[in-house]
Amino acid sequence: MEINLAHLGAGLAMGLGALGPGIGIGILAGKALEGMARQPEASATIRTSMFIGLAFAEAIALYSFVMAILLFTK
Repeated sequence: MEINLAHLGAGLAMGLGALGPGIGIGILAGKALEGMARQPEASATIRTSMFIGLAFAEAIALYSFVMAILLFTK
């Protein structure tokens, strides 16, 4: 059986690349909900900032997905 390190790298890129954004999104959503519960009048601003942060975290996960595809097809 031949070991292909590009496939191993693809798996690691996707696994570790999804771990960070997953943790970040969980923390971000929890803190945003906590902030909205403490200050309901600021919920619109908090929600907007939360969605911007979610988009950046998801972009990092998409970058790792693209890298995993590139490594897998090598």
